[in-house]
Amino acid sequence: MRLLLIEDYAPLRLAISQALSLEHYAVDVAPDGTEGRWYATSNPYDLIILDIMLPGVDGLTLLKELRQAGNHAHILLITARDGVDDRIKGLDLGADDYLVKPFAIGELLARVRALVRRGYAAKNPRISVGDLTIDTTSRRVERSGKALDLTPREYALLEYLALRQGTLVTREEIREHLYDFASDANSNVINVYIGYLRRKLGEEPTPLLHTRRGQGYVLGTEA
Repeated sequence: MRLLLIEDYAPLRLAISQALSLEHYAVDVAPDGTEGRWYATSNPYDLIILDIMLPGVDGLTLLKELRQAGNHAHILLITARDGVDDRIKGLDLGADDYLVKPFAIGELLARVRALVRRGYAAKNPRISVGDLTIDTTSRRVERSGKALDLTPREYALLEYLALRQGTLVTREEIREHLYDFASDANSNVINVYIGYLRRKLGEEPTPLLHTRRGQGYVLGTEA
C-alpha cells in the first residue's frame, strides 16, 4: 500500500518512514505542508499520516483543503497537542484517526493497518479468498493450510489484490498503490511479480489469480 508521511521533525520523520518501509509499505515523505500538499494532490494514497504543526501549510489547513477538494484518502493526524478541542477539530475536518505524541511506533503501525483495511471495507485482519487466507497483522499467507513463502513485494501485491478480490485491478492501479514516487515500476516489473505470485499460489484445487488480457488482474475463485 502507498502512504504519504508529512512530518517536519526530521528524527521522527525518519523513524516513522523506516518503520513503515520495514512493514513493506511504499512511502513518500514530505517535510512541510507545502510539499505535502503537492504530493497529496499529485498522487493517490491509501493513507496520509499528517502532523498538525507544520511549516508552510499547517496540518489542519491542509486537511481542510484536501477534503474540500474531494480527496478521500484516509488521514491519520499526529500532533503534540493533546487538548480535546484540537482532537475534535481535526476529526470534524475529516480526519479518520488521531495519535498524540509521544506514541509507540507499534501503535502507529496498528492504526495504519486498521485504516488501510477500512479503506477497502475490510475490518477483519484475516482475508479469505477461497482456500487462501491472509493474516494482515502477521503477514502470514496460507493456501489449503500450507504456508506460502512470499517476498515482501509479492506479499504487498497479494494483499492489495485480496483487498479488492473479485474486481478487476489494472496495472496502473498496482503501480499507483504499491510503488512510491522514486520507484521505477514499469509494466514489465509488475508482470514479472504477477508471474512469481501466480506460481506460488499454484493452480490447485482451482486457480485464484486470473489475467484479463489488455485489462488487468482479478484475484478470486472465478475469473
